[in-house]
Amino acid sequence: MLAGSFASAHADFRIPGFELVQTAPVETSLSNPDLRDPITVWCELFDNARADIAIGQFYAAGKPGSPFERVIERLEAAGKRGVKIRFLLDKKGIGLSDPATLDRLRAIPNLELRVLDYSKLTGNGIIHAKYVIVDAKAAFVGSQNFDWRAFTHIHETGLRIDDAAIVGQVRAIFEQDWNAQATLARGAPVAPLQAKAAAVAAQAELARPAYLVASPAAYNPPGVRDSEAVLPALLADAKEEVRIQLLDYAPLSYGPQGTRPYYAVIDNAVRAAANRGVRIKLMVSNWNLEAPALPYLKSLAVLPNVEIRVVTLPQASTGFIPFARVIHSKTMTIDGKLAWVGTSNWAGGYFDLSRNLEVVLRSEAMARRVAALHEQAWSSPYAQKLDINRDYPKPNKASEKAAAE
Repeated sequence: MLAGSFASAHADFRIPGFELVQTAPVETSLSNPDLRDPITVWCELFDNARADIAIGQFYAAGKPGSPFERVIERLEAAGKRGVKIRFLLDKKGIGLSDPATLDRLRAIPNLELRVLDYSKLTGNGIIHAKYVIVDAKAAFVGSQNFDWRAFTHIHETGLRIDDAAIVGQVRAIFEQDWNAQATLARGAPVAPLQAKAAAVAAQAELARPAYLVASPAAYNPPGVRDSEAVLPALLADAKEEVRIQLLDYAPLSYGPQGTRPYYAVIDNAVRAAANRGVRIKLMVSNWNLEAPALPYLKSLAVLPNVEIRVVTLPQASTGFIPFARVIHSKTMTIDGKLAWVGTSNWAGGYFDLSRNLEVVLRSEAMARRVAALHEQAWSSPYAQKLDINRDYPKPNKASEKAAAE
């Protein structure tokens, strides 16, 4: 079912406890009338806050005059009426943040901003999760950074969540990381919460209707399973088709001095699924078209049952925007029955070293809707089949890709 066919039946697309939310880049054909945009949803969350707001993000970047200004204004209004606001950023993200936006956040009444050096927990990780929790009753998890571009000029997908169990788990993750910052600030080490073996999910748990997985496993609160273990297990259970949309896909991690160590955990699972006859439809951004990731993409594309398409969005009519005009959603569907919406790119460093969140929904309705969103971009004029014989030019992102990751 194509995305547009939902519009007449739904003012917005929801299943009990979950609403799918999309940023459709302006001046593209990728909008969906049945999906609310994150500006509307985030403003609603902040306006409805009565006691507290908790936000976890990699970095923060606003722009005067952009639609994202409404989000910051509603956050300011919440602080002014007495709502306690806690904002957690990653240390590596401070250099990517807009100084004026940081100053503006620090000036909000009742807002406390903390900066966590996540690499001190795992050696080389970041807070890559992007989420909001309001009054311990509602949450938002998705690919949207706290960045004006992510609300206007980047293809993003997220979930507004009212499911009490998952909201509670997202809050537990925030509390874990918030307290870890205070522990490190005292000069004390942060002890892992669970061993790796304890993070592996049983098959019965994977069959639950809805659940949260997160990374890194060692710092997941009790009851939150390891995304690095769950994702391969879900792929191993695929029977017919897996649709994947990402910014980046590569069996590589991030090592010292810019090295890219081999990381095969997810890639092995994808290749194994294709080998047993599962159709793999992998869609990545044009930012993925550079060494050393590109040769691995090509090696995957030559396999039977695998098709890879690359999406290149047109520049805005206003001119080049650094770190924008790209697909950044991180979603998957399996067999039209399961949907995965999260914050991780599929590469090393995300599932093993960095803080990320993913929501798994065994809902045919949500799986069909996410698959339709995938199909919309997959069949759009912006998507082209990866040519294994072509040498692609280096993507023009501006300088460092990390600024939009």
